[in-house]
Amino acid sequence: MKKRVVVTGMGLITPLGNDLDTFWANIKSKKVPFKPITYFDTSDYKVKLAAQVEDFNPLDYMDRKAAKRMEPFSQFAVAAAKQAIEHAGLELDKEDLTRIGVSIGSGMGSLDAIEREYNNIVNKGPRRVSPLFVPMMISNMAAGNVAITFGLKGKCTNVVTACATGTHSIGEAYRYIQYSDADVMLAGGTEAIITPTGIAGFSALTALSTSNNPLRASIPFDKERSGFVMGEGAGVVVLESLDHALARGATIYAEVGGYGSTCDAYHITSPSEDGEGAARAMLLAIEEGGIRPQDIDYINAHGTSTPVNDLHETRAIKKALKDHAYNINVNSTKSMTGHLLGAAGAVEFIVSVKSVLEDYIHATAGYEVVDEELDLNYTKEAESGKQVNNVISNSLGFGGYNGSLLIKKYVG
Repeated sequence: MKKRVVVTGMGLITPLGNDLDTFWANIKSKKVPFKPITYFDTSDYKVKLAAQVEDFNPLDYMDRKAAKRMEPFSQFAVAAAKQAIEHAGLELDKEDLTRIGVSIGSGMGSLDAIEREYNNIVNKGPRRVSPLFVPMMISNMAAGNVAITFGLKGKCTNVVTACATGTHSIGEAYRYIQYSDADVMLAGGTEAIITPTGIAGFSALTALSTSNNPLRASIPFDKERSGFVMGEGAGVVVLESLDHALARGATIYAEVGGYGSTCDAYHITSPSEDGEGAARAMLLAIEEGGIRPQDIDYINAHGTSTPVNDLHETRAIKKALKDHAYNINVNSTKSMTGHLLGAAGAVEFIVSVKSVLEDYIHATAGYEVVDEELDLNYTKEAESGKQVNNVISNSLGFGGYNGSLLIKKYVG
């Protein structure tokens, strides 16, 4: 018998705020935080805007020695994990730490460390490379540092599936609990690659918006969309078996009802044109949840604001839900956070949990000009007038990776 899995804690570091309450208030107010990049000189770059995390002090979450041994992507993960543990009321000194695991991924690890140490090689010679370069740079160190910080000795993994990383990390954590590999998992994603190579690389793919107008830079599903805005941050949730959560009297915010993971096997950057792979991921999650496609109330879409993604994801939604696709809300959190890459799916999962909690579906900020090929309800204005029982959160990653999570309103 598979165990039921519930969400009992949430934490995040984002361009929209560094705690759950601030983030959610800014989501509701349609705040657009895109500003000129300050981390490096963008004079020679076409892309000028990004969604940077502001007012983050790692010393609020760890001591100075630990902070110096972590790159920002790891710092963000530890901070979000600490928030999630506290939000869950999880008293670690009363738990069997061998039954608490970590599944937190990063799509890229630290490009900043690679750039910094390569410059040391070029300018100072190979002997000047930091002995901590590798353990600070590699992507699994977000999960590793969370486990070390909190003494979590259960299963510890990091999933790397590009922009689907956060979703797959949560999905795999869900599986671990279902099959009794863990009682509790800290799960999510983290990213921090607003760096010269990060911006230059995605610009070379023509994936980034070159708009200098923050209100027209990340505009998913809009006819004038031209690319995404690079973001950064982390989202981490506490997942528990229902039995474990009930035994300790935890507040339950939602239930994870299903998980679908597929591959397009089509192209290294583009989703399949007919949306078959993404549709199949959604249907797998729906089937596992024991509901019908027509029971879905809302889809938090991958919605990157690139011409190809938004069109192909729309086709996938219609392929999965058929005529019911026209009865639901679809939106994109990236219209306000930018694209958090490996952290995106985790932050959007948190948005989905809040949506079922409050029966609230946020607006897609910046959505103004209708694209004739995109004919669903992309939530131009926030929706608070209907019950939200079942939500699908989608993530699509380079290489053809598709991940869908079904979030259900918890019913005891």
